[in-house]
Amino acid sequence: MIRIENLSKSFTLHNQGSAVIPVMAGAHLSIQPGECVGLTGQSGSGKSTLMRMVWGNYLAAGGSIMVGGTDVATAEPRQIIALRRDTLGYVSQFLRVVPRVPTLDVVAEPLLSLGTPLEEARARAASLLQRLNIPERLWPLSPTTFSGGEQQRVNIARGFAHAYPALLLDEPTASLDAANREVVLTLIEEAKARGAAILGIFHDEGARERVCDRLVDVTGFTPKAAA
Repeated sequence: MIRIENLSKSFTLHNQGSAVIPVMAGAHLSIQPGECVGLTGQSGSGKSTLMRMVWGNYLAAGGSIMVGGTDVATAEPRQIIALRRDTLGYVSQFLRVVPRVPTLDVVAEPLLSLGTPLEEARARAASLLQRLNIPERLWPLSPTTFSGGEQQRVNIARGFAHAYPALLLDEPTASLDAANREVVLTLIEEAKARGAAILGIFHDEGARERVCDRLVDVTGFTPKAAA
């Protein structure tokens, strides 16, 4: 479902005389339906860079990133938009939403964009918000007014609203209490059971051991290691 071949990435520092800094080379990775792969490596080793390339936020210097039938590395913006709508979900560490939109509709939005009837989309959103212990009295409010932990749980609910065939998870259990951590791990296990291919960053060692089928150390993708 997710297949990365010979992927490379470099950054151009335009305020430093356009110096080019290679950060990744020769990356290869394949994730099958129902499999969760965890990225490991020291801070700055390229875990987030790789995730952002799969999501389409960072442009690859070379290689391919196949998600379903789309090569993210060469896709047009409209193809990336369609991929994110239909196939590829992303739970980031930060909630970015339009202010004043009610929390219930923030979570329902991925389903509404697919044409799901409003009542059905809101019912799914309500179910997830209940599971993640967001009080119903908060649902009509914008999540921009919530605490950091509440925003994180809204972000998780939104990411799991649609049954995406592929998922990117960036520290999904960070800063959660034990009860909500358990809910998130169960959601990941349910996604695996229905066949989702999952790529994640998990600094929570217990979470990593529970949901990851294997680990990939991204330090093996540095230009020096690939040489």
